[in-house]
Amino acid sequence: MTTASTSRRAALVALALITLIWSYNWIVMKQVLRYSGPFEFSALRYTLGTGVLFGVLLLRRESLRPPPLLQTALIGLAQTMGFQALVQWALVEGGAGKTALLAYAMPFWVVLLAWLLLGERPGLRLWAGLGIAACGLVLVLEPWLGLGGARSSLLAIAGGACWAIGVVLSKRLFQRGNVSALSLTAWQMLIGSLGLIVVALVAHERAIEWSDFFIGALAYNAVLSSGLAWLMWSYVVARLPADIAGLSSLVIPIAGIGFAWVLLGERPSLLEGAGILLIGMALAIVNLRRAPAKAS
Repeated sequence: MTTASTSRRAALVALALITLIWSYNWIVMKQVLRYSGPFEFSALRYTLGTGVLFGVLLLRRESLRPPPLLQTALIGLAQTMGFQALVQWALVEGGAGKTALLAYAMPFWVVLLAWLLLGERPGLRLWAGLGIAACGLVLVLEPWLGLGGARSSLLAIAGGACWAIGVVLSKRLFQRGNVSALSLTAWQMLIGSLGLIVVALVAHERAIEWSDFFIGALAYNAVLSSGLAWLMWSYVVARLPADIAGLSSLVIPIAGIGFAWVLLGERPSLLEGAGILLIGMALAIVNLRRAPAKAS
């Protein structure tokens, strides 16, 4: 097995673990709003997550020197502050399953930005997967019935666009070399967390109700969702093309819909189920490996 195929396989395993952590976390993020405002919870989870990542940096004895600061700051403001603040705000009025799907329109933004900024021109197979996934999302959202809560929908879509900016900027930084996934994740999260703290202070939200559930949700987010999962996501972005990494992540909201169905009673309709199947087909097309060329 070649080094490239081993690296790809490791990235796909990391993506599977991210799927479990992040898909279930949409349920956690929705339920935690009973105990806290959206911005204060976001600031707390990412501040603690940042501490976890810097602790790992110290344990691994890696340099604490930040990556190129301007680019890292842009990634943090888009991927951590922008994405998290917008989607958590969207969950105040929107359902967990549909908010997840709207936020995960991110891959469509990634394909466009990767083409414009990285020169990763989509091939026929990628365009096919993109088209099928787009049809699937339309069936899931059923726009002819109205999205229900226009503000929530727009916030979730804007959050996905912010995440896409972070993905493409991270990919460009990795391509230039000498940047570790752990260092970039920790520093961009630190900058994004400072932004979230400012937003939380300005928003003047209600006082936090410190319950066992809230503390457990905060721990889950700090260690797994904001710490470990974002580290693995940087690893995935560094080792897979940005457009493929983005489209592959569509499996996360599909799993999120499943959790929302079982745990929150957000049962998908027949059309939503058909849309989920189409998105699954798109994932298979995008990740289908080409057969090796035969020697002549």
